[in-house]
Amino acid sequence: MTAEGGSSVSRPQQRITANDVLRLLLELFALFSLGYWGYLAWPFPIPGVYFMIGTPLFAAIVWGLFRSPKAVLPLDPVGKVLVEIFVMGAAVGAWFMLGYPMVGLPFAAVAVTSGYINGRREFAPEKVAPAKEGEE
Repeated sequence: MTAEGGSSVSRPQQRITANDVLRLLLELFALFSLGYWGYLAWPFPIPGVYFMIGTPLFAAIVWGLFRSPKAVLPLDPVGKVLVEIFVMGAAVGAWFMLGYPMVGLPFAAVAVTSGYINGRREFAPEKVAPAKEGEE
């Protein structure tokens, strides 16, 4: 209870790591990549503008609904990984379709490495203290 009579809920502080910042940059670059693909891969103006806006918007909605830390519809670990592979893989595929594999390959390598590091941290089993003798 606080001095004002209300209750205070203490939330554990989550530290922001370098991988969290890298993941944010990867997500932003993936959205940029999808928009850039939409702009260049389709004839301008009508389909190009729709794909330039719609593709990254769709990816951001899917990410926000299912994969973000505060997801509206939380998934199990397999579902989270599949959504991440879908969005990042679409960005890599966009660079390959545009004829820039030298952008897509490093992006894919960094995204896979960052995703692996995040997965090890996010989906690690909780560490349980061993039971003392005589306790069950």
